[in-house]
Amino acid sequence: MNILLDGNTLTLQEINFILAKKATVSIHEQAWEKVKKSRAVVEKLIDEKNVIYGVNTGFGKFSDTVISNEDLDHLQINLIRSHACAVGKPFSEEVSRLMLLLRANALAKGFSGIRPETLQLLIDCLNKEIHPVIPSQGSLGASGDLAPLAHLALVLVGEGEAFYQGEKVNGKEALKRAGLEPIRLKAKEGLALINGTQALTSVGVLAYLEAQKLADMADRVAALTLEVLRGIVDAFSPESHQVRPYPEQQEAAARILSYVEGSQLTTRQGELRVQDAYSLRCIPQVHGAIQQTLNYVKEKLIIEINAATDNPLIFAESGKVISGGNFHGQPIAFAMDFLSIATSELANISERRIERLVNPQLNDLPAFLSANPGLESGLMITQYVAAALVSENKTLAHPSSVDSIPSSANQEDHVSMGATAARHAYEIVQNTRKVLAIEAICGAQAADIRGAEKLAPQSKLLHEKIRSAVPLITSDRVFATDIENLAQAMNNQEWSFISNTISLGNE
Repeated sequence: MNILLDGNTLTLQEINFILAKKATVSIHEQAWEKVKKSRAVVEKLIDEKNVIYGVNTGFGKFSDTVISNEDLDHLQINLIRSHACAVGKPFSEEVSRLMLLLRANALAKGFSGIRPETLQLLIDCLNKEIHPVIPSQGSLGASGDLAPLAHLALVLVGEGEAFYQGEKVNGKEALKRAGLEPIRLKAKEGLALINGTQALTSVGVLAYLEAQKLADMADRVAALTLEVLRGIVDAFSPESHQVRPYPEQQEAAARILSYVEGSQLTTRQGELRVQDAYSLRCIPQVHGAIQQTLNYVKEKLIIEINAATDNPLIFAESGKVISGGNFHGQPIAFAMDFLSIATSELANISERRIERLVNPQLNDLPAFLSANPGLESGLMITQYVAAALVSENKTLAHPSSVDSIPSSANQEDHVSMGATAARHAYEIVQNTRKVLAIEAICGAQAADIRGAEKLAPQSKLLHEKIRSAVPLITSDRVFATDIENLAQAMNNQEWSFISNTISLGNE
């Protein structure tokens, strides 16, 4: 499968294929024409000795310093080297791969003034799986993700480091092994490679995709919990949700009803009790609101992955060169903070359901679902772990987008901190998956105590998947292994049966 990039139509579904290495990438013929025209404008303006930011001037506070024509190439390589000062643990190869893709897509729009051969090298690195080693900390999310993208650009010039075929090697060696040659940057090209939001957006896309899977899975796990706690299904009846017409709430309620259909464990209003606790009764209201948030985040990401985020922008048709601020990451910074809050809430309500599963004062099951209560602690401490993760999420969910620290001698005096927002959102997603795994383990154990044959058909399917990763608990054991194994399994492709609402197209 080959995916054509034109800068305007990349979808999340295509991103999934590319991340899974099930598709190659090339540039659309019409996009190549736009790239060539944009480059021609840059070269014409240089020949005419026009002063253009980032082409023949310094950068940031140095924007008023004019650079002579004979130093223009040197200016660009200096830019890449000096800006490659990110620190911390490297991004995953998935993030690095996605950064290559999104930067290429942005350049394919034809507003960057880059040469075709430089763009082609980006595509070649992507297709040949050369993934630059990119430290994860150091971007302010404005002026672009300068430091992370500079580490990406280093590999194109034969410097820096890259992962290639499972090994970390220097950039020049990675290119050589793949049969490629380093590029020598020309005027504007260094700036075109690093002035954009592709680091924070790449992390944001991965965080969103995994969060959407978790939100879908949470409905199924919550339905299992509802069953084994003998929950009341009346609260999910359509009439109740039609009078509060949030579509996502209505859809969540309908899903829960469909998942527990045929159950021999659920109850009706007044049969055992009149109403359930909020963590059961309000699943549609909470999970539905989370789906609303995910829809918002998705909408912003689709715009951003097809956006021109350079400065300056080259408009070939009019010949204009406009210095603006499309590199500012505020739209995605807000979206990532919103994603953090919503995903944290997914963990919050899950942890409350875990408490109801293990607390003998809140159910009629064996204390802490233990096979031998007292002698054995059972799943008691798994709730502690969930509580710790939920608490950590609350700290990570503090909005990064409300912060700003001036940079470049106060020339760049307001920044988005969008890269930090995206990294925190991704961490929260990882924590939340473990909380949901704990709920699933507790739910499956309670189901076996009640009699798994009494579960609804859909919950039986989930129970079987859980048991394929976590065996029945017959005595105390090291539950850390179970949690990690199930959390990892829940993110694998074979768990795609849980998908309810995810739509990755560009609708």
